[in-house]
Amino acid sequence: MSGTTDVYDDDHRLEALGYKPSFRREFSNLATISFAFSIMGLCSSVATTLNTPLLLGGPASVTWCWLLGSCMCFTLGSSIAEIVSAFPTCGGLYTASAQLCPKSHRAIVGWIVGWLNILGQVAGVVVNGLTQGKTVGLFAGLLIVHGLLNSLATRYLAFATRGFVFVNLGATVVIIIVLLATTPRSEMQSATYVFGSQGIVNQTGGWNNGIAFLLGLLSVQWTMTDYDATAHISEEVRRAAYAAPAAIFIAVIGTGILGWLLNIVLMLCSGPIENLPGISGSAFLQIMVLRMGTPAALFLWSFVCLTAFFVAQTALHACSRTVYAFSRLPDNGYFGHIASSTRTPLRAIWFTTILSILPGFLDLASPIAANAIFALTAIALDLSYIIPIFLRRIYANHPDVNFRPGPFYMGPGILGLAANVTCISWTLFVCVIFSLPTVFPVTKFNMNYASAIAVGVIFLSGVWYVLSAHRHYHGPTSNLDAETKARLGLEKVQAESSSISEKEKDHVFVSLDSA
Repeated sequence: MSGTTDVYDDDHRLEALGYKPSFRREFSNLATISFAFSIMGLCSSVATTLNTPLLLGGPASVTWCWLLGSCMCFTLGSSIAEIVSAFPTCGGLYTASAQLCPKSHRAIVGWIVGWLNILGQVAGVVVNGLTQGKTVGLFAGLLIVHGLLNSLATRYLAFATRGFVFVNLGATVVIIIVLLATTPRSEMQSATYVFGSQGIVNQTGGWNNGIAFLLGLLSVQWTMTDYDATAHISEEVRRAAYAAPAAIFIAVIGTGILGWLLNIVLMLCSGPIENLPGISGSAFLQIMVLRMGTPAALFLWSFVCLTAFFVAQTALHACSRTVYAFSRLPDNGYFGHIASSTRTPLRAIWFTTILSILPGFLDLASPIAANAIFALTAIALDLSYIIPIFLRRIYANHPDVNFRPGPFYMGPGILGLAANVTCISWTLFVCVIFSLPTVFPVTKFNMNYASAIAVGVIFLSGVWYVLSAHRHYHGPTSNLDAETKARLGLEKVQAESSSISEKEKDHVFVSLDSA
């Protein structure tokens, strides 16, 4: 009975935001938290990105930049959770952005934020399907498998997702324990090497030690992103206004703490830095082979790969819901269609799958393409996150904007404001770091195209809107029928009357007390 009541309350809240409930709410608290952890993919993400901080800035850059970056990401995750709690729809920050600015700006803001978010998520799916040596066919085949899995009914997705967190966090904990157990005390690196000046090893070929050290932020920022993915499944989550933001909050804290421990242990057990990344091309795998031996390392590496599979699975799930929300119109936009057989947006799922496959055909073996995709993932997503946070503050007193906090709320005081200002400033700073070339001399093969891609996405989406899209796109639009809108209008009047009645009662009681 309680579950039925929760679903009714969720659907009622969704209708109040202007949208018709279309999904079955099958995601429990555990499944939602698991989804939030899985989208970050701690174990596989660190494995994929460790080379950058270790080989550019050194071990101290790996450990301290993770701690600094994860603390700053906590302010961003908290700010996003606050907005998700207020707007628990599958549109996530795309829907919220349009609601947090004046009506005259809603269409263009929704358009740009929507495309930044969608393309950032698509790039994330591509990145998590990319590893050195894969062929285009295998890459496409894996994404098709993800498309098929995401085509299942929500209850099956929720059931499978519940187990992702145990593989993700379990593999990380086991790797930490095994590395410590198999590394002789005499061969462990010193504290000065892991935390101190001895561990700053500048191999950029041109940057000073300060910039080389800050390049270590790239690993944590690549790992701790896609925070709003849980928002995109919020219409499939029970008690979404509570569960979705709580999952974001818990996942950011857990990933930050466990990720820091993993990086510290990797640096303690790393061996001579000149031997890394080794013949595997992965410093993470090479450290495991050095300490555990090849059979044990490859066995545990299979779980790292499985974690990467889960990241791509959850990323495609979240991205397809964003595409659905972008197309959810009163006249049933083509990709806003819900299949009656599964109650899932099959058209949006397969559009996202195909869109994710296309970059693979450019040139999977090209480091230029891979770096460009990495850059698009982090910068596009981070910019799409801070826009609604900025809008909420800048238009706080505008008559068109009525931000009604959800259950997860940092309050109207200094705490929430400090978190918002900190995360906006930090994100803009990190976007500069993302845009720097990482090694010198700079050539066409190692050039960082991050800033060009990010600006290009914003520019092209803006031009598209001005030249064509403004004629048919007017921002996130309610898809409720007239009858439901009328009912909600009546309920609003009744609620206001009830509120007035309560105030009148209070006034009477005050008067009686005074008498």
